[in-house]
Amino acid sequence: MQKVLQIHPDDNVLIALIDLVKDEIIEHQGRTIRLVKPVPAKHKFVTREIPPGGAILMYGVLAGEAVSPIAEGEIITPKNIRHASGEHYSRRPGYQWHPPDISRWNDRSFMGYHRSDGRVGTMNYWLFIPTVFCENRNLDTIREALNRELGYGPSEQYHRETRGLIDAWKQGNSLDSLDLDRLLAQEETFESGRIFPRVDGIKFLSHEGGCGCSYEDSETLGKLLAAYADHPNVAGVTVLSLGCQHLQTSILKKQIRERNPRFDKPMLVFEQQESGTQTRMIGQAILQTFAGLIEVNTQERKPAPLSSLCVGVKCGGSDGFSGISANPAVGYAADLIVALGGSVLLAEFPELYGAEQDLVDRCTRDELAEKFTRLMKEYQATARAVGSGFEKNPSPGNIRDGLITDAIKSLGAAKKGGTSPVTGVLDYAEPVRSPGLNLVCTPGNDVEATTGQAASGATMILFTTGLGTPTGNPVCPTIKLSTNHSMAARMPDIIDLDCGGIITGEQTIRQMGEEILEYLIRAASGEIIPRAVAHGQDDFIPWKRGVSL
Repeated sequence: MQKVLQIHPDDNVLIALIDLVKDEIIEHQGRTIRLVKPVPAKHKFVTREIPPGGAILMYGVLAGEAVSPIAEGEIITPKNIRHASGEHYSRRPGYQWHPPDISRWNDRSFMGYHRSDGRVGTMNYWLFIPTVFCENRNLDTIREALNRELGYGPSEQYHRETRGLIDAWKQGNSLDSLDLDRLLAQEETFESGRIFPRVDGIKFLSHEGGCGCSYEDSETLGKLLAAYADHPNVAGVTVLSLGCQHLQTSILKKQIRERNPRFDKPMLVFEQQESGTQTRMIGQAILQTFAGLIEVNTQERKPAPLSSLCVGVKCGGSDGFSGISANPAVGYAADLIVALGGSVLLAEFPELYGAEQDLVDRCTRDELAEKFTRLMKEYQATARAVGSGFEKNPSPGNIRDGLITDAIKSLGAAKKGGTSPVTGVLDYAEPVRSPGLNLVCTPGNDVEATTGQAASGATMILFTTGLGTPTGNPVCPTIKLSTNHSMAARMPDIIDLDCGGIITGEQTIRQMGEEILEYLIRAASGEIIPRAVAHGQDDFIPWKRGVSL
């Protein structure tokens, strides 16, 4: 296994692929570099002396600036470099895309749910939407009743543990006598006991908005909820409303019609202030939803072309290997999807800061480049107005594992989008209209970003992680990919695919990208249940258009 990696010939830093010790000699381009200090795996060290103000180059572009002298062979840290990048916004000519070979997938299909407007879902969900936070308690009551009785309830593992603890305590036994590993190892079959086998789940969008906020936030929330109601993976909707809130049901219905004039799914609406008792409203909601579930349970999966796939690409809990293993592997899969006529959604605008020039150059039209530029500038200005900024995006975990500046993080994060032309630029919750690579304005925050990607129409999400995160989405299956073997072995219950073979030399980016596409096809067909789905990891956080990185 090689010890270091130079990503681009112009880079003046090398990435340690394994732990390197002080005074270790590294051979690079006919030169020898002696390490000044230990360099842990995932971190970077400079290949020559860098004076204060000198440029740190990664991926062939500016990724940081020295704040003090950095000796040849010295590790870069938050103490000796700071964020720096060129804020490039001019579209340059000369970009050409060389699509990957897709011959082995030309005649392939996946088994999906065909909707009347021509889109194809990868799942068949019934969705509960509250127009205001006042209905969250009612949502919880209905969730407990329907999920447990209809076979969509959570794992019984922890119920067994609790019952075992109670029994041990009542019998006067030591709690240490409980065979916890045995109890937790008894996994249930994911679809066991389901009353409606063709309904993949009943999902609930609890949130804290809808009233007591600005009308702008209420309108944004309405557009988001409308997007989820209209989502291809959703077969029917139940709406719970208090009645007096900012986000009126009439507004939500109007936003759904504006988004999709052909919307024809069953949608049940219940206004608590008009229903009388809480008990009556909940009872009616359960009754009518049950009737709706009987109807959508008649829908079946049917073959669909791979061009019907709409895939979000996201990273979270990133590490120093993200930009050289899982992210470019997902990027290769993204290029395959685009070449096959599908759609790919690259989000997280704070994590594109420093990678703008490449994306602007790849825009197919000037107006797309201008829209991307405008959204980036407006978002950055909002952050800076309160003393923040994109440059403050890296988390402590990112920094600890080698992502020292936002530009370093962004340049690796952008690799998830592959190399294809940018055919669309979408504001938050704006629907995808064009196949190909679309840029979606969302925060970098994991759940706010995946919430926004699903709102724009993603029917599957490929989510890479180097440190580990359980993130999922209520209506969009989320597939987790690890950047390294160690994390995949440590957290196997949340990881679906391990891209660590790229680091160890066992696999190429192309081979892993092709494996990702094959897994995606099976998951989109319902043949594989991603771990986030099996765990019921239904994370949903609406973005209030304030500062969130």
